[in-house]
Amino acid sequence: MSVITVTKVLSPRDRLEALGVIEEVFVREKQWMKEAAEQIPECLAGNLEYSWFLARVGDRPAGVMRLHYDPPLELPEACQVKFAPGIDLETLRAAGQYVEIGRFMIRPQFRRQHRVALRLMRAASAEVVERGYTHFITDVFEGEEHSPLNFHTRVLGFEVIGSHLFGELNCSSTRIILTLDIIKLYNRVKDSRSRLYQELVEGLRGKIEGGYGKRRGLSPQA
Repeated sequence: MSVITVTKVLSPRDRLEALGVIEEVFVREKQWMKEAAEQIPECLAGNLEYSWFLARVGDRPAGVMRLHYDPPLELPEACQVKFAPGIDLETLRAAGQYVEIGRFMIRPQFRRQHRVALRLMRAASAEVVERGYTHFITDVFEGEEHSPLNFHTRVLGFEVIGSHLFGELNCSSTRIILTLDIIKLYNRVKDSRSRLYQELVEGLRGKIEGGYGKRRGLSPQA
């Protein structure tokens, strides 16, 4: 079995390989954007707003994820956002600090290897916890053939909080808005015997139980 590794995109080589994944999946396969070249800045060192991660299976680029720190929670009126009952912007803001997961994609030949997506999530979670953020927020397309909606909700525990009709990408599908409380995820899977879940929390236990919850005014045992 090939080793799966995840690298934070900082070097020119990592950037080119990540752009190659975006070109293959979002430009040619999905046709959700016209070109990939402008997606990742040439210099990411010291960038506190965005982080990019590249997963490899062996030496082959397999998947990409982007994190956007402190994204605007209020979308333009043209997006036609509808929140679920009991959810509004004030509720979201009061819940914690958010990091948006975006540009999350896996190349076709690696989509059956769920560990690729899990390793990307593990790397993202480690950085988010290290920086003291509490929640992920993301959009996924409803009904799209390779939508990660089931993976996010059934495997990771994301909660549906609303939807919107329009966004950055050229896709006619409704966007489902999801959030994930990192402490809730950790408490749900930390004692699981599942190897997949143990891979997800590997490297997080010390960070969360060693001070993350105290810094955020939360208890990992809650």
